Amino acid sequence: MTIPTAYLNHTDATAARDARKTYRDGRIEPTSGVAPGFTQANMIVLPRDWAFDFLLYAQRNPKPCPVLDVSDPGAPTTLLAPDADLRTDLPLYRIWRDGKLVEETPDATAAWAERDDLVAFLIGCSFTFETPMVEAGIEIRHMTDKSNVPMYLTNKACRPAGRLKGNMVVSMRPIPAARVADAATISGRFPAVHGAPVHVGAPEEIGITDLAKPDFGDAVRIEPGEVPVFWACGVTPQAAVMASGVPFAITHAPGYMFITDIPDSAYHA
Repeated sequence: MTIPTAYLNHTDATAARDARKTYRDGRIEPTSGVAPGFTQANMIVLPRDWAFDFLLYAQRNPKPCPVLDVSDPGAPTTLLAPDADLRTDLPLYRIWRDGKLVEETPDATAAWAERDDLVAFLIGCSFTFETPMVEAGIEIRHMTDKSNVPMYLTNKACRPAGRLKGNMVVSMRPIPAARVADAATISGRFPAVHGAPVHVGAPEEIGITDLAKPDFGDAVRIEPGEVPVFWACGVTPQAAVMASGVPFAITHAPGYMFITDIPDSAYHA
């Protein structure tokens, strides 16, 4: 999706810039609810010879992998926040080698320096539509409990592309049964950041056997009368890294997103 020039040039992004500065200064915490009103993004960084495979993978799987921006090879920058440094301005990074997680770090500068051809993909994040859901009176449980959103690897295979394959990852939010349609309508207005849910209720139908044991993030309370609602998740590329044995990659840590200068309204369909 192309961002209108007015959004790229707007200057009222103080909250987003302040948040990124706190991460450079050492704060490490999930970003749900941080700088409300500004778009958040997942990130995966790959060597140039894997970049086309991933771009094709994202094009074939737009629900979990909606691409917001792609950097030039070797450039740790993005038009979504021109003053930002993608090596330092996320709260927490993951370093991958041969499909295995080898390190989590608040500063990816050293890993980024290993190659001069790295391409960064910024991918839409469902945290973006949490603000309008809260404004509509829908509680976001992980925000209330100050925890990370629960994320699960499903049995739903993504469409392969080149050397990449893997299953979809989903995030889950408990929603009162009477508000599920509202949550779907609100999130559905933001197709560039995953859009409407991919599944409601019956987690076993998508391969989730225990909601209390998420594959990423933290388990959350599900109160009587609430239904687990699942959205496609931008951790899906990390599942592809693992399933495909990608030789080298840098990603955000699940739940620890890049905060852009772009307002949520830019992605409101």
